[in-house]
Amino acid sequence: MFAKLTRRTVAAALIAGATAMPALAQETIKAVVIDGYPARALWVQEFTNFFIPEVDKRLAETGTYQMDWQESYGGTIVKPKGVLEGVKLGLGDIGIVTTIFHGSKLPSQAIAAATPFVAADARAVARAVDEIAREYPAMQQEFDKQNQVYLATGVVLDTYQLFSKSQVNGLSDLQGTKVAGAGLNLRYLEGIDGVAGVRGGLTDFYNMLQTGLVDHAMLWPEAAATFKIAEVAPYMLEANLGAVNTKTVTVNKDYWNKLPDEVKTALQEVAVAYRDHVAGIAMDRAAASRQAFVDAGGTIVALSDAQRQAWADGMPDIAAEWAADVTDNGGAGNEMLIAYMGKLRDAGFEPVRDWAASAASN
Repeated sequence: MFAKLTRRTVAAALIAGATAMPALAQETIKAVVIDGYPARALWVQEFTNFFIPEVDKRLAETGTYQMDWQESYGGTIVKPKGVLEGVKLGLGDIGIVTTIFHGSKLPSQAIAAATPFVAADARAVARAVDEIAREYPAMQQEFDKQNQVYLATGVVLDTYQLFSKSQVNGLSDLQGTKVAGAGLNLRYLEGIDGVAGVRGGLTDFYNMLQTGLVDHAMLWPEAAATFKIAEVAPYMLEANLGAVNTKTVTVNKDYWNKLPDEVKTALQEVAVAYRDHVAGIAMDRAAASRQAFVDAGGTIVALSDAQRQAWADGMPDIAAEWAADVTDNGGAGNEMLIAYMGKLRDAGFEPVRDWAASAASN
């Protein structure tokens, strides 16, 4: 009897002690987020306004972990072209990499840039590129070589247009002029006689136009409104060159390997949601941004279908070159190109030029 009472007493004491114990302390995980672009840039704004709160909300469901976010933008830690290296070195734990600056290190990321005149829809392009990244190893392996884990692709522009200091009605008006661009989109100019491309970044375009370094710049209406391009380039040639993926959310691999699985899952899931969220905002803002350009004194001139066809047909086969480059780097370039074009066709977009034709014949 004494033994039974003792066991019951001990059991009761253990239960009472357990219920009286305080809950386990919540673990706080520090995350330094970097981008060289300013906080007013669309994708940076939405990282603050959407990505971070969404991760916090998902982690709050269990209460086991909470994030201590430290955001550093606008050149505080890195310049726009320095995010890839910054995340690689651990200067930031999470970064928004502008992939168009890194064609040699991230060749497969240029798949949309290498296929212009296909889809002027940020949502469709973001989804297609991200699906390619998950279906083919090349994209993620490229980031792995940079000591980073790929989370998701971002498309922040509905379509590239041409913004000019003087009115442009057709391709012949571009002869003898200079055009600012970034990355592979400078290749779009190679089929137009007498045009010189000048490399620059979004934050440089205003000054490049104002000082006369260039006569035109390729960018999109939302960015033109945000960076007040109408003040220095009041004419927009509506060429609808197409949406291009330019942003990828990545995580330093050493940092990632130390994260609890719950936090990894939250980051991965929210990155995909952020992909669609940012692309949706880009499309929602497209019409308003065009109107803002006009309200600021800008004039929009539509390029004819015949001129768009001539522009596309006059370009070198940059898609085939892209596929060969990816293949040389160990990826399945032709297969990726065919799959990507197929995804956009399935989404309802018919290309002005069939960039997958040469890949299909190989």
